[in-house]
Amino acid sequence: MISQRLRGRPLVSSTIALTCAVSLLGGTAHAASAAAAPPAAAAAATAGHPHHAGRGSVVSATLVAQWDADRVRAHLAQAHIEADQVRHGVRAHRIVYRTIDVTGRPTTASQLVVVPTNGVRDLPVVSWLHGTTVFRGDVASMNERSTDRAAAFLFAGAGHAVSAPDYLGLGEGPGFHPYGHPEGTVSAAVDALRATRSFVRRDGRDLERRVLISGFSQGGPATMMLGRALHRGADRYFRPGALAPVGGPFDLSGFEAAAADDRVVRSSLYLAYFATAWQRMYGLYGTPSEVFRAPYDTVVETLFDGHHRSSEVAAALPATSRELFTPEFLDRVRHPTGELRRQLRALDTTCDWRPAVPVRIFHSPDDADVAFTNAGHCSGQLTANGVEHEVVEVAGDHNGSVRSALPQVVRAFDGAAP
Repeated sequence: MISQRLRGRPLVSSTIALTCAVSLLGGTAHAASAAAAPPAAAAAATAGHPHHAGRGSVVSATLVAQWDADRVRAHLAQAHIEADQVRHGVRAHRIVYRTIDVTGRPTTASQLVVVPTNGVRDLPVVSWLHGTTVFRGDVASMNERSTDRAAAFLFAGAGHAVSAPDYLGLGEGPGFHPYGHPEGTVSAAVDALRATRSFVRRDGRDLERRVLISGFSQGGPATMMLGRALHRGADRYFRPGALAPVGGPFDLSGFEAAAADDRVVRSSLYLAYFATAWQRMYGLYGTPSEVFRAPYDTVVETLFDGHHRSSEVAAALPATSRELFTPEFLDRVRHPTGELRRQLRALDTTCDWRPAVPVRIFHSPDDADVAFTNAGHCSGQLTANGVEHEVVEVAGDHNGSVRSALPQVVRAFDGAAP
């Protein structure tokens, strides 16, 4: 591991090629400028005022695991995650809770809540934010073999309560997943924390105010966005305690341009996920044929309904963006204008603010999906805001990097305790 503490200078040269993978492009963001006030929609979605229709209240709780420490360690070993820090058994529930959708209307979402069985009354809390997920059943609350569930068990086994939201439209949440929607990600994560606190208080326990926030890939920018929202008072109780994004795509505009040029793995699948989700949210095109070549224009939108596994989607699509998309749409992605440019700009600036808590950016130089330059992109914005932070190099490819990073994140969070 190489650790670099930075203040006042960017980490990496801008000449390094950006080759990040669109599979993790759904980094969520907030305002486009650190100095700007949150947009009205974001403020409404995350405000700490009386909850809209019981936001954060628990609808249902289903026990999914109750394991002793030895079984947790064995599970982590099977997932190739170091388990030395596991000291406690864990109890895990799938929680359905009330929140709002991207239009501000009441809806529900699900999450995995894991607590250590250690008898501690006031629990340190981790918010774990997952990467891009095409199939709604692959999230931590549903898939017992997911890396996200293993991550939650690691944090809980080390003594933390864990809130691992599925985001909107995944897990048991209704509707579609608003991939890359800033306010929707923040509101779901904040309300997940509220529901977690409500749930643990049933057993006479409580959560500490300071939230230790980490997430992988899509969850990397989401980490910075949730931290910023809590920093700005999105909730009356919770405040950020430390930030540790892993393998995050912080330069979404560059990432999309690379996908349009087929410089990322499975670019057609992931760019199609982006296009169909943003069509639902922002009206990206008039008809599918404006974006997708025949015969794919008649099937692509149905493939990304949350009920198809990524393997099914990949098998139905051509291998390259060049084969799937029209030249006009690819040029639009390379040179965005208007609303598309504005939305992408918001997602390029998730690190453009001034955290008052420890920040460590974990990334692998060997990550061929989300290029290491993304760590430099985030680092540069933090540096410009005078934020002391670290960029920590971890081993492995993209998926391997999270397994390498997780034990280090636990140690970093333990070191951030007041």
